[in-house]
Amino acid sequence: MNKLEELRKELRKLASPEKAKVYARFFKTGKGQYGEGDIFLGLTVPEQRESAKKYIDLSLEEVKELLYSKYHEHRLTGLFILVYKYENNPSNEIIEFYIQHKHRGNNWDLIDCVADKLLGKHLEKKDKAILYELAKSQSLWDRRIAIISTFHFIKNNQFRDTLKISEILLQDKHDLIQKAVGWMLREVGKKDEKTLINFLNKHYKQMPRTMLRYAIERFDEKYKQKYLMK
Repeated sequence: MNKLEELRKELRKLASPEKAKVYARFFKTGKGQYGEGDIFLGLTVPEQRESAKKYIDLSLEEVKELLYSKYHEHRLTGLFILVYKYENNPSNEIIEFYIQHKHRGNNWDLIDCVADKLLGKHLEKKDKAILYELAKSQSLWDRRIAIISTFHFIKNNQFRDTLKISEILLQDKHDLIQKAVGWMLREVGKKDEKTLINFLNKHYKQMPRTMLRYAIERFDEKYKQKYLMK
């Protein structure tokens, strides 16, 4: 049995049909929903992280097989392996591989768990044009990658790209983008509340309600109402 098959066997052993049913509802897999048709084994994220760490030596070709699996957890575990590979040995090859196959990260958790740790980390001191291309993409998942990747910059007190990409996505119609932008703006506020307030004062009238509520979540109730009632 090769390493890839050993990993698949390990994930099968950890599977929980009960959790799989819950995840299928939570990740909106019904007809017409954003996760339509996705299939779950029923593993927790910590379980998948632990499995990924044990199989970090899988080749990129083997990781590709995971990314193109019908099972959600195979794809997420494959993405975790990429993160750990990059942490151990940052390389253009891993990032190019991620970009080439990014469309297989086709649900919000498959982006939120890895985008900042891969693309964001890689671009910290590099040209960030690709994030602006992704922000203007027709793909919901590309747009989410664009804004979530900036989480790495925020952690390092770099807010410019988060704010500029937020402006691009300011009137996005999809709630998964509105929530992601609001979340990243809230993270900016944790680091520098004045920067967040300046952004809100300029843009709050154009922001969808969901985005605004996420952005101001940490404000006290009286201050929240100042924005919500205006």
